[in-house]
Amino acid sequence: MKYSIENELLKVTVTTEGAQICSVKRKCDNVEHIWQADPALWAKHGPILFPYPSRIRGGFLTIKGKQYPADIHGFAKNMEHSLVSQNENTVVLELKTSRESLALWPYEFRLVSTFTLEGDTLHHTLTVENPGDEDMQFGIGYHPGFAVPFDDNHVATDYELRFDCIESPLCLKSSADGRFGETTYVLGHNIDTIPLDEHLFDNDSHCMVALKSHTLGLYEKDTGRGVVCGIKGFPYTLIWSKPGMPKFVCIEPWHSLPSPENGSIKWDEKPAAAVLQPGEAWSCTLSTSFVR
Repeated sequence: MKYSIENELLKVTVTTEGAQICSVKRKCDNVEHIWQADPALWAKHGPILFPYPSRIRGGFLTIKGKQYPADIHGFAKNMEHSLVSQNENTVVLELKTSRESLALWPYEFRLVSTFTLEGDTLHHTLTVENPGDEDMQFGIGYHPGFAVPFDDNHVATDYELRFDCIESPLCLKSSADGRFGETTYVLGHNIDTIPLDEHLFDNDSHCMVALKSHTLGLYEKDTGRGVVCGIKGFPYTLIWSKPGMPKFVCIEPWHSLPSPENGSIKWDEKPAAAVLQPGEAWSCTLSTSFVR
């Protein structure tokens, strides 16, 4: 199912399939800013990465002595979420423990996605609740995909990624199968922009750590139109697209990594965004502005 919210500036549509934002259109020019999930290239719009981002070594989790299959970016992205409430400016979806989820991760949980419009900004708040009777650790991240170009008068090289201050982005190098090791590299020295070109994503994503910037945006150079993500408070910010000339760019603030490339396969030894005791909850918000 799809649900829409809107105000005087934006119309936003979310889908219960993975609780993804599947459309954001600015009313002044009707530009579609969300990647439309072409299966020939990438069949998602912007998945929620829960209960872990990225890949798990060996393709399985070991929890309390039992093995569980581990797909890339967790299972929430593939499941049907349920509507909790909707009004003109807000829609709330949830995913709760089920027989399907327990076959992949043996914890009781509730994952709530709250989408709220405020002017030209869409806030996406993720709340994780532990309704069970044991401690629950988890990882989490965002993965929105933004379409480029914005119109037929531009091409991908007319765009750049822009920080709000000078950065020398330190990145964690990923292995050939997408897991992150301890090797680092610098994406650029004393820069505030990263131009899009056909080679930027030749080696998959760039996982930037400890950025000073509060925002990272995808901007059209000649007009200033942009999609700007708030990244303050996120320890990792990734950028990703398929190799070649980008048709979309993902800006991905994460609160955790699954583990070092050669780290433990045991769940309780993996880095976590949070560890919740029974009855506790934890939240984070990605705010994205669609500027003109």
